[in-house]
Amino acid sequence: MTRTDEKVRYLPESKPVAYTSETAAAGVESALKLLEGRWKLTILFRLFGGKVLRFSELERAIPAVSQKMLIQQLRQMETDGIVTRIVHHQVPPKVEYCLTAWGQALCPALDALLKWAELRQER
Repeated sequence: MTRTDEKVRYLPESKPVAYTSETAAAGVESALKLLEGRWKLTILFRLFGGKVLRFSELERAIPAVSQKMLIQQLRQMETDGIVTRIVHHQVPPKVEYCLTAWGQALCPALDALLKWAELRQER
């Protein structure tokens, strides 16, 4: 499996926050809700490493997704502040997508989750 942390830089560490079990569970639940959706993780992994991809490139890279579903997932991610949509006003229209700094910061967390999943496969 490819490690995602080798593709991007980590963001600087922030101050630790004291969580209770309830606030920690609520925080993780709200974070996981941002990633809900069949194609969001696939889109994230395509954009990691500072890649800027046109809509058509994303569509070709994920052939199983419908155009409508890809648009919906990208719009939700844009609303959540994970993805930036760049519109070039030209003919034909050109729209590109890239991760925001906050979206790029998901890389280490997803890499840790990937390592955790690998531990289960080893057992």
